[in-house]
Amino acid sequence: MSELRDRLRAAWQGRISGCQLGKPVELLSMREGSDALMEYLARANALPLRDYVPALAGSLPAQIAPGSCRDAMTRSEPDDDINYTVLALVLLEENGLQLETEHVARAWLRLLPAGAVFTAEHAAYVTLLNRAHEFFASGMPAGFDVTECADNPYNDWIGAQIRADLYGWVCPGRPSLAAKLARTDAALSHRGDGIHGAVFVAALGAAIPEASSLEDAIEQALAEIPADSGAAAAVTLGREQAGHSEGAQVIRDHYADLSPVHTLNNLALVVWSLLGNQDFGAAVGEVVTAGLDTDCNGATVGGLWGLREGSIPEAWTQPWRERVAVSLAGFGELNLEELVDRTVAVAGRIDREA
Repeated sequence: MSELRDRLRAAWQGRISGCQLGKPVELLSMREGSDALMEYLARANALPLRDYVPALAGSLPAQIAPGSCRDAMTRSEPDDDINYTVLALVLLEENGLQLETEHVARAWLRLLPAGAVFTAEHAAYVTLLNRAHEFFASGMPAGFDVTECADNPYNDWIGAQIRADLYGWVCPGRPSLAAKLARTDAALSHRGDGIHGAVFVAALGAAIPEASSLEDAIEQALAEIPADSGAAAAVTLGREQAGHSEGAQVIRDHYADLSPVHTLNNLALVVWSLLGNQDFGAAVGEVVTAGLDTDCNGATVGGLWGLREGSIPEAWTQPWRERVAVSLAGFGELNLEELVDRTVAVAGRIDREA
């Protein structure tokens, strides 16, 4: 149990640290592109990126989030990536392996502020709000399937992928079970590769603790998604480019027609960075420097790295002081050890129920 606890603490630490690393430059990357991101980091003397993003003296670009910059950080600032990880924890505390997509819908309406959802989640939320009075008045509205919420133009974007990590953390050695839980959650808002990306990330997290290598864990996770899917192809591209300094550019060029918050381009970057770097700082630093959805990719790489290694360097965890702020209703700020305790308990419950 002590090894599991260490892995789960490091997974939380890695996910939070990677998220906070990418958060200040998320909008700069998505709205202005990778060239603008690199220009800012170069002017800040932050290349290669191996520490939290510094704030330049004087006026900051409007896209920079100053609260998560290196010299201003006192806690992990609220972010949807961490909101969803905490929400997944709550969902499993409440439902265990009986989790259904309807439970996810109800939890969103109860805990997730409408202003904290984007793209596919926003579209799904609007559909839910239109039926919310029926949910709470008489249970599931007659003839309404909550997966109808996934009929939206963003259902293959990254949202479900960033909701999936914890389902893998609490299912060590059981990638198929983690895949099932992630699929149940993702089905509320996503279809196709939007779901496959979430399933892959969850299954990879579940496979890592007992796999012989990261490559072995990736193979196990790939077995949970269709071999002919776009997500599987993205994983393959990330593997092919691992270790190549120009790999990020190759990936961005390959998916040049996709949104910077699509599942496929970001999934390829995650695999590229996980396989191509030898320490935590390099892994999260390079995936954030690569651009696209910087906080999401930093969080996913960081969490998976922590789960594999069982520890995160103190230089990355000390700045946010185990303080984890979220924007879920009734939560405010959480303590890291509380989150670890609750996650260990859920992992034990899943093990008993499986």
